[in-house]
Amino acid sequence: MINGSFHDAESIQTEEILRRFDQVFLSHDPLDLDQLIADDCVLENTQPAPDGSRHEGKEACVAFWTEIATTPDIHFETERIIARGDRGMIQWRLVWGPDHASSVRGVNLMRVRDGRIVEAQGYVKGA
Repeated sequence: MINGSFHDAESIQTEEILRRFDQVFLSHDPLDLDQLIADDCVLENTQPAPDGSRHEGKEACVAFWTEIATTPDIHFETERIIARGDRGMIQWRLVWGPDHASSVRGVNLMRVRDGRIVEAQGYVKGA
C-alpha cells in the first residue's frame, strides 16, 4: 500500500479511473465522462439535504457531472485519491471565492466495474 492505495491490478485500475474522473473537474473539460461512466451508473449527490438527489443511468450521470465540471467561477482542489479493489475515494475542496471561507471540503465514494464508474456517493462537510 502506497499513499493509501493498494497495488493489486484491480486497485490500480480503480485509481486510474478515479484520477481520470478527477481530471475532468480540474480541467473543466467533461469530454472523458462518456468513456468513464457505465450505462447503469447510479449517483447520489450531496444536495438537497438531508438525502441528496439520485441520478440513474449514464445519460443522467454524465449530464449532472458535465454541469458541475463546466460551471464558471468554481474550481476543485484534489486532496487525496485512494483505491482498494473496485472501491475508491476522492477527497476534494470546492472553491468559489478568493478566501478559505469561500470553499467546502467533500468526498466522493465510488465503485468501478470493467473500467467504468458504476456507483458514486457525494458528501460535503456541513455546519
